[in-house]
Amino acid sequence: MLKSLFSSSIRADVLALLLNSPDEKFYVREIAKLLRKNPSGVKRELDKLEEMGIVFSEKVANLKYFQANNKSPLYSELKNLIAKSLGLPGALKSLLRANDVTLAFIYGAYAEGEDAPTVDLIVIGPSTPSLWFGLKDIEKKFGKQINCSVIEESDYKARKKKDISLKRILSEKRITLFGRA
Repeated sequence: MLKSLFSSSIRADVLALLLNSPDEKFYVREIAKLLRKNPSGVKRELDKLEEMGIVFSEKVANLKYFQANNKSPLYSELKNLIAKSLGLPGALKSLLRANDVTLAFIYGAYAEGEDAPTVDLIVIGPSTPSLWFGLKDIEKKFGKQINCSVIEESDYKARKKKDISLKRILSEKRITLFGRA
């Protein structure tokens, strides 16, 4: 089972997305778009994961939605394995992919390479409950406090030119997780 579980990079990406957003349901093309992968490859991997009982699907109208199977005996172990292998930035990337984020980056002490107890994060996009629940989960998993500022995209464009503190943050060292500043 291990050999079939980790035989594909697409499968690893799909697992990371679904396991980091366990309450979310995604359809094939949505997953392919989020992961920037070929839909046929994503579908093939989802079918294999469903055969293994790691994900399950539900048909709604003419779309088939996939979700992590939290009743699978491998669920918690896989979730922990994915989190450890991706590290904090990787776990944040997976969460952000699933939440329609345009841009996200870490700044401050953590971005400077310090082992800081807090991580400063700016997210450009919508503020959703799944984003906040996911951040709380990542905080527990990594033992770090995440100070997240969410800015709507239209507001960000205006503030980027006028806001002195945002200009300072953008000029400092940062870890880009998603999009371009």
